[in-house]
Amino acid sequence: MRTLIVLVVAAVALAGCGHKKRARVTPLPRPSRIPVVVQPGDTEEGIASWYGHPYHGRPAANGEIYDMEKMTAAHRTLPFDTWVRVYDLDNNRTTEVRITDRGPFVGGRIIDLSHAAARELELIGPGVARVRIEVVRTPPNAAPGLFAVQVGAFRDRANAERLRSQMEARYGSARLLQRAENPAVWRVLVGAETSEDGANRLAERIRQDSVEKTSAFVVRIDSAT
Repeated sequence: MRTLIVLVVAAVALAGCGHKKRARVTPLPRPSRIPVVVQPGDTEEGIASWYGHPYHGRPAANGEIYDMEKMTAAHRTLPFDTWVRVYDLDNNRTTEVRITDRGPFVGGRIIDLSHAAARELELIGPGVARVRIEVVRTPPNAAPGLFAVQVGAFRDRANAERLRSQMEARYGSARLLQRAENPAVWRVLVGAETSEDGANRLAERIRQDSVEKTSAFVVRIDSAT
């Protein structure tokens, strides 16, 4: 099976709820390959978290209204409407969710589950768990997509624009993204790569160039966002 890359970087926690970690959670090795097109059977390992309020009732990244009692999840790069099976690597429980949102933007986490899905994994109390996710169904005619690097998130648009301008001058393209579920926050996206691998290289370059060790998350550029 081909595997999806796990991005393990520090960032502002804008998606998902903040919960204490289980003592048993340990770092996982990052996979070495990235599929050009997502296929059933692709897997990824890392940390799962869950999110509910205040996102419940707000638009998700795909335009749907987020209902935390439905079997959905947020992922940074999988196409919307991809179904994945989530395996808890410690208690062997499983659940299946549909990708409708983007996130989590917290270092080391790979998927943000709805409240309903988290309950099936007994994740509500601990808040996070080591998981493996496996693609079980992809949306019809899913294109490879474009990928960008999120380098910051700001409540002040002027600060966001300042960073966007700096990134554009250095890397050629950058834009602001204001998401419907949290319109008070402006995210700065750099680049428009045709592969996740290319975006990952750009993210590494940005981190190496930054004295402040800028956070960098690879995200899919969606028409809905």
